[in-house]
Amino acid sequence: MAPSSVVVTIDKPTNISLVELTESDMLFEKQKPASTKQFSWTLLLKAHRIVCLFPYLATLLSKTLVTVKKRIAVANSGTTDEVVYKERLMYKFIKVFLAVSVIGLLVEFVAYFQQWDLNFIHEFNPTNVMGLLHWGFMCWVSLRGEYVAPFIMMLSQFCVVLFMIQSLDRFILGIGCFWIKIKKIKPKIDESYDVEDADSLPMVLVQIPMCNEREVYEQSIASACQLDWPKDRILIQVLDDSSDEILQVLIRNEVNSWREKGINIIYRHRFIRTGYKAGNLHSAMQCDYVRDYEFVAILDADFQPNPDFLKLTVPHFKGKPDVGLVQARWAFVNKDENLLTRLQNINLCFHFEVEQQVNSHFLSFFGFNGTAGVWRNKALEESGGWLERTTVEDMDIAVRAHLNGWKFVYLNDVKVLCELPESYEAYKKQQHRWHSGPMQLFRLCLPAILKSKISKWKKANLIFLFFLLRKLILPFYSFTLFCVILPLTMFIPEAELPIWVICYVPVTMSILNILPAPKAFPFLMPYLLFENTMSVTKFNAMVSGLFQLGSAYEWVVTKKTGRSSESDLLAFAERESKSLNEEKIQRRLSESGLEMLGKLKEQEAPAGPKKKKKNQIYRKELALAFLLLTAATRSLLSAHGVHFYFLLFQGLSFLVVGLDLIGEQVA
Repeated sequence: MAPSSVVVTIDKPTNISLVELTESDMLFEKQKPASTKQFSWTLLLKAHRIVCLFPYLATLLSKTLVTVKKRIAVANSGTTDEVVYKERLMYKFIKVFLAVSVIGLLVEFVAYFQQWDLNFIHEFNPTNVMGLLHWGFMCWVSLRGEYVAPFIMMLSQFCVVLFMIQSLDRFILGIGCFWIKIKKIKPKIDESYDVEDADSLPMVLVQIPMCNEREVYEQSIASACQLDWPKDRILIQVLDDSSDEILQVLIRNEVNSWREKGINIIYRHRFIRTGYKAGNLHSAMQCDYVRDYEFVAILDADFQPNPDFLKLTVPHFKGKPDVGLVQARWAFVNKDENLLTRLQNINLCFHFEVEQQVNSHFLSFFGFNGTAGVWRNKALEESGGWLERTTVEDMDIAVRAHLNGWKFVYLNDVKVLCELPESYEAYKKQQHRWHSGPMQLFRLCLPAILKSKISKWKKANLIFLFFLLRKLILPFYSFTLFCVILPLTMFIPEAELPIWVICYVPVTMSILNILPAPKAFPFLMPYLLFENTMSVTKFNAMVSGLFQLGSAYEWVVTKKTGRSSESDLLAFAERESKSLNEEKIQRRLSESGLEMLGKLKEQEAPAGPKKKKKNQIYRKELALAFLLLTAATRSLLSAHGVHFYFLLFQGLSFLVVGLDLIGEQVA
């Protein structure tokens, strides 16, 4: 009997026949075609569901438009930043480009509905002309094929070559990082160095530069004061450049409270704030007692090192007289705060895990990150100290130290907590400074690089890789290729970019960039789109730094929120309350402090309506959003699959950023 059969038996089998049913017979019975009535009801049910979906989509679209309208109505227009930065030329270029694209799209719509050829017309035959408009369209198609398309193709091929060179550089860096991981290569220290022997430990100066950073000064000073190092061999300098007099008193009071606990800490304030952070550090290094300290640790105001930070970094100088810098890695307390911080974390993880680590191992050189590092005092002196000539004083001192033969060590396992900018406004200003400063420095350092005594390979690495490829070429091709040429080719199909340029290679490089942060893989596509969106800011900054525009020398302190890790919160819970009441100020401050208390009371008094914080509107990003969406509409007429979706989502990405809908939101 087959295992799939069914047998039925009856007690009185008179005139009864047994029938064997197999699974195939039962299945056949189940698959009987539905009746016409059932089929009609099924179609009606599906149609009802589709019809019910339209009101939901309409409501969703209406709410979105209302939100956008409110954002535009109440947001700051960003005109102040535009006027200050004096970079309206790019905005005008984008507006003209957008206007021409809209006109071109209207012409293409007419041609499409008239069933004219939108792509190629090899021969201009006057006998085929069907009116004046058709004649003008054929003239444009002929003109673009003979004169415009070759130029666009040449420019796109140039950008594609730069794109592939930069992608190859990223790939080689990834291979180097993989090699380091496989071989488990780590910087080594002298085993004879005993960090527990207090008498053998060197003198260390810890500098905390800050400027109007009310949210983080307490935790940064507390973290520095809790460093595990002999008290007689460490000095903490709080370098306060704050312009707020009340904040100056608060910081000085915090320093006094730690000094009363036996910590060797001093407070310094400059009355004339010149040179920004570089001027602050330069002024502090002029003190006579600085010569007594062999090493200088620099911690920005939002950085919170673990107590063993110095014991993990300073030993790497032992027995290595040519090592001038030991750099630790950054870790972020707010990396999961919003989408903007998640995308920043991807970039910075690749920077530290891959770029810094590979350059440290194979070249003994990388760009100093400006904080969470320990310098040999002698290296700073021989390299000329801190200079105020650019907004990237950290990269400046690193390049000059490298030209003087000093080597750098990067410690990927030593992490220092800090914050990421949570608002797009703060992040954009930070990226502008980070991308304009290197171009300023390149112009100033190029003669010194060419005249230096370092090897030709190191000179080539500095000029072509460190500066040109990673600081100039990257923002240039990103903006030109994906924000200018790609939408332009939708109206000039003869110069159309291949799919592998706009899809396969960028996705592959994004996957490579995201590998050091594997938990961020769900954000792969937002990361790719956001990086192209930021290319506008980076390109703008690069041009302003290269040609010495006014905004290239603008320094804006990145806004902090004062977030802390769980361990920091527990440590602060064990300390006494830091509330600044009248009794505390009267007890610890001088007569000038009492006067400051009066000012504090005046500030606390209701002086009128408080100025509300508003989200921004970014005009360049919005103009590019409409430009890309216009190009996406044109690509839809020609049935471009990948091109259409790329332009559509990239345009929506620019729209989200232009309306300041990414990052910290203001109710």
